[in-house]
Amino acid sequence: MSEPLKIAAIIVAAGRGARAGVADGPKQYRMLGSKPVLAHTLHAFVHHRAVTSVLTVIHEDDGASYAKAAPENPKILPPVHGGATRQASVFAGLQALAQDAPDLVLIHDAARPFLSAAVIDAVIAGLGEAKAALPATAIVDTIKRSAEDGSVADTISRDGLFAAQTPQGFDFATILEAHSKAAAAGLNDFTDDSALAEWAGHRVVLVAGSRDNLKLTTQDDIEKAQSSMGEQITDVRVGHGYDTHQLVAGEKITLCGVEIPFERKLSGHSDADVGLHALTDALLGTIADGDIGSHFPPSDPEWKGAQSDQFLAHAASLVRAAGGTITHCDVTLVCEAPKIGPHRDAMRAAMAAILDMDVTRISVKATTNERIGFIGREEGMVALATATVVMNGTTL
Repeated sequence: MSEPLKIAAIIVAAGRGARAGVADGPKQYRMLGSKPVLAHTLHAFVHHRAVTSVLTVIHEDDGASYAKAAPENPKILPPVHGGATRQASVFAGLQALAQDAPDLVLIHDAARPFLSAAVIDAVIAGLGEAKAALPATAIVDTIKRSAEDGSVADTISRDGLFAAQTPQGFDFATILEAHSKAAAAGLNDFTDDSALAEWAGHRVVLVAGSRDNLKLTTQDDIEKAQSSMGEQITDVRVGHGYDTHQLVAGEKITLCGVEIPFERKLSGHSDADVGLHALTDALLGTIADGDIGSHFPPSDPEWKGAQSDQFLAHAASLVRAAGGTITHCDVTLVCEAPKIGPHRDAMRAAMAAILDMDVTRISVKATTNERIGFIGREEGMVALATATVVMNGTTL
């Protein structure tokens, strides 16, 4: 199996943003809702499953402002100082990453805080067919060219015209070489990195951008964004799952991805891991995509004796493909035996690995049924689960 790609993101945040006014400081550090603009931008990359590291290029005077805006996260690298132009700042970021070079790099403007996981996914997918990928939206307004006297000189066909966005994605070695050649040639007026890649002779593919992926340029942009933040309700979804299996004679039992020596086992078509089954249903519930049985029918011999980690991983991939970020999972096991406490941390770690999440966002609890009913008679076991998902880039 090949190693997963190392994908780094460079956030360009060294500009002064003069068009947004200078009285309140650079726009990337202005408050948007309860957090600075830059904090929103970083969040999109830090919480994307494919992004392995994030580097911010800042102005040398903005160290304190950056420290307040950047969350603590192992994906975030120490910032580097930018140059006199955007192009120079990106080059500084690329050179810093070259010390431990990624396979791909995503270059994004700090002042685009409404980036969705879907756009990041589209750019990464575009890099499967070319060494440069550009998210863009089709121009819908009629385009006019002005004359020197302020009158209309020409009407330009909008057919085939697109507005470029970020993040722009590149094969790392390719864009670093292009920047190096431009710097050596004394060229420093490229307005974005895809234009520089075009100059270097590379094919740039267009992928779907988003009209929500707005760049905050003027004070009016910031005020409108601030106003809209106050009106929006984040799309947070909670799914619930339930599973039960019969206990039969055996030598071990699998619960929440962990094998435990035990004189009983759970009976089922797969490994009958009630904890993972319940959590799989909870995740599918957040996107209203059926249940575990509809995706992995017990009548299908392919899943005979299958390990349930693949069921949970599949559900998680569907949630992320729908634009969701899994923020918390909670599983409760109801049984008289075995004792869950000694295995709780191993269970949390196993599920965190399957879901590619921080273990602090995974909870496992256990309780008995006070010797009542089929659980009390140790004839079977029940698991209940909840999953909390935030749908990226959507509001109610």
